[in-house]
Amino acid sequence: MSTAEVRQTAEHKMQQSLEALKNSLSRVRTGRPNPQLLDTVHVDYYGSMLPLSQVANLSLLDARTIGVAPWEKSMGAKIEKAIRESDLGLNPSSQGDMIRVPMPPMTEERRKELTKVVRTDGEAAKIAIRNLRRDANESVKKLVKDKLASEDDERRAQDDVQKLTDRMINEVDRLVAAKEQDIMEV
Repeated sequence: MSTAEVRQTAEHKMQQSLEALKNSLSRVRTGRPNPQLLDTVHVDYYGSMLPLSQVANLSLLDARTIGVAPWEKSMGAKIEKAIRESDLGLNPSSQGDMIRVPMPPMTEERRKELTKVVRTDGEAAKIAIRNLRRDANESVKKLVKDKLASEDDERRAQDDVQKLTDRMINEVDRLVAAKEQDIMEV
């Protein structure tokens, strides 16, 4: 393995950490409805638990309502029950074939709690990225020790990995700030 491969591996793993953060942040509720919010809801579909998105069509009906259109009419009651029993605090109502899920306005206290959750997720992503930096630097040191790379290569590789780490941490900060802004908007 060369120093370039170590850097490339580190970049790939850091990118995965960033994607995991994005995925985690997409599940945090903001002031406006988002169909992804219901991704954690699972419905009993003929004996197996399936994500809601696999048994119904999810859409935004208006600024405060998510629409759920079951693909089978018989699933309406089960979907409604699953949403109601989820820990999201939502109260769906049936209107013919469509299930409307109104999003209640968030309290100031809840907004502050969600901001803390977002910051914690961001901090966890930063720790993961820093751990990947440490692993990459250790790999480069091992290459130097095994005489597969020079000390100049080591310094260049460590500088590259540090620049990559800084860029990724700035991206984490940007994502966290944007999500906090979304949460605080009314």
